[in-house]
Amino acid sequence: MSEKIVITMGDPSGVGAEVTVKALAGRDAALREQTIVIGDRDTLQRAATICGIPLPIIAPDAEGDGIRVDHVQVDDLPSKFGVLSPACGEASYRYIAHAVELTMGGETACIVTAPINKEALNAAGHHFDGHTGMLAHLTGSKSSWMLLASERLNVVHVSTHVSLRDAIGRATTERVLETIRMGHKHLRRMGLEEPRIAVAGINPHCGENGLFGNEDDVAITPAVAAAQAEGINVQGPISADTVYHRAYQGGFDLVIAQYHDQGHIPIKLVAFDTAVNVSLGLPIDRCSVDHGTAFDIAGQNKANHDNMLCALDYAAKMAKAKRG
Repeated sequence: MSEKIVITMGDPSGVGAEVTVKALAGRDAALREQTIVIGDRDTLQRAATICGIPLPIIAPDAEGDGIRVDHVQVDDLPSKFGVLSPACGEASYRYIAHAVELTMGGETACIVTAPINKEALNAAGHHFDGHTGMLAHLTGSKSSWMLLASERLNVVHVSTHVSLRDAIGRATTERVLETIRMGHKHLRRMGLEEPRIAVAGINPHCGENGLFGNEDDVAITPAVAAAQAEGINVQGPISADTVYHRAYQGGFDLVIAQYHDQGHIPIKLVAFDTAVNVSLGLPIDRCSVDHGTAFDIAGQNKANHDNMLCALDYAAKMAKAKRG
């Protein structure tokens, strides 16, 4: 089974090319040989020049050391970084579609995605809320989940890129139960024999027995009970204002967040440069940096590539872990 990792360059105008070449330059030659970048060769060369990286840009099957690039031709890409462009949105989509094709075919084990710009993506006619929805579409998956993984705090979301009003509606017993199952399955695959899972409540203090809403009693509590009946070590609902602190202090291996900001804010606070975005529920493995395109600093050798290094390390672990 292949253990090769493929990186999609992301939006050509963003910091994706920069953090990619910096991260690969910091790995040893053997690891670089196992990694292929899908993107635009000229953009990656410009990024390497700006960052002072002497490694050559070479073809995936070329001999010798370098940054291996599977070039995908897209016309009309801007010659400067930091430019919002439909062509860049089209390029972002094509890079990901090609990576999915390779990974579904078994040629690579895991996709690592650099950031895309949702406005550019939609301007190109690809109407997705981001990587997660696009990957679900490209792989024919009915549903997927976002896990944010870091050294001391791991969070998987019941819903992500929807309004708060819609997020509350999506927190059904069925969806919460499936989220618990998915998180449990993934952590077992990654080597935790019996993951300790906490489920955050929706309302302040989990509703205070109906004083602040009954969603926790009606939807969340039955999901936790069902998961416990399946033998999963899970507790909840637990008030969101305490559960993340308890997990960070070692009380839980995973927190189930009910919506985007409830999970993202604590992760961004404690692991802004190191948290890895992992897609669960897909037939392929994918993880990503947990930051955006940063058009304001793109092409200036200012982007921090630590997050890309963390994503590559996590991808390597997934590539070695057996899918169940």
